Amino acid sequence: MSGREVHFVVPEGIDDPALPSGGNTYDRRVCRGLTELGWTVHEHAVLGGAAVLGHTVRGIPDGAVVLVDGLIASPAPEALVPHARRLRQVVLMHMPLGHADEREVLMAATAVVTTSEWSRRRLGELYALPADRVLVAAPGVDAAGLAPGSAAGDALLCVGAVTPAKGHDVLLDALATVADLSWRCACVGSLDRAPAFADRVRRRAWEAELRDRVGFSGPRTGPGLDRAYADADLLVLPSHAETYGMVVTEALARGLPVLATEVGGVTEALGCGNGGSRPGLLVPPGDPAALGAALRAWLGDAELRGRLRRAARERRASLRTWAATASDVAGVLAGVAAGAEGVVAGAAR
Repeated sequence: MSGREVHFVVPEGIDDPALPSGGNTYDRRVCRGLTELGWTVHEHAVLGGAAVLGHTVRGIPDGAVVLVDGLIASPAPEALVPHARRLRQVVLMHMPLGHADEREVLMAATAVVTTSEWSRRRLGELYALPADRVLVAAPGVDAAGLAPGSAAGDALLCVGAVTPAKGHDVLLDALATVADLSWRCACVGSLDRAPAFADRVRRRAWEAELRDRVGFSGPRTGPGLDRAYADADLLVLPSHAETYGMVVTEALARGLPVLATEVGGVTEALGCGNGGSRPGLLVPPGDPAALGAALRAWLGDAELRGRLRRAARERRASLRTWAATASDVAGVLAGVAAGAEGVVAGAAR
């Protein structure tokens, strides 16, 4: 096996437009980027479950470098740990879950790649992994045209699957506190991940003070998602947890300010403009009153909107590319392939 060859185990349906997710996008862009860097990538799409993963892993030749998406790896130590000496396993952790199976998988891995400094710290807290085995390869973002925005700033956008973790119920409660103001809110994301929760959220949106002002379009990708961003004035992200928050940088790539909860790696994704100004507002998670107060400030203060828009447009210039992300991952894989004791060299810190 050559030194620039990797077996990449990804979730089945990674390219399904009905199942868009930050993790799927990250995996696909890393796979493409590694190929562009000259790596031979053998992709294995796995539906899930230890039996299927075990069958896949048994077919990978001795000494191979194997990059496994954490969604598949974390619950399946019985499929991976027995092969830890035979294969050079690298686990790609999108979201630390904090359970015994995950700990067993990560302790046996040669290296762990994760997507934010927050996640790297969290993995250290959970599992006391050696520092030189956990590397950060933050997500990139594609360049995009500036969203024109409106003078009133009343076009709100929330991008994410409608699940409890994304906090759409908190968003609706917050929107109810600003029902006296003019605004509309487009919610873009799957309605099928947690259908009972999604139904409750939509019923809440049909109540009198929100009726005809909140829309749920389902998932959008490509030009459809581009149009959603282009039509928006402010991205609102009310999540209870985010390892990074790729939709934050997607908005910033278009010069859109962000109102988000201060969780996980969101602060890293948000960053600052050239002058150190934050291109958005952060509020505590699970707090509709705080989120509503921030929305009222945005909608009622033209000077604030102008300041945040300027910072968002400045931030565009310092956003990472997907090529940089792939290069970071390639550095980790190269170190693992070479059998280096410390694989930090070449990886983002």
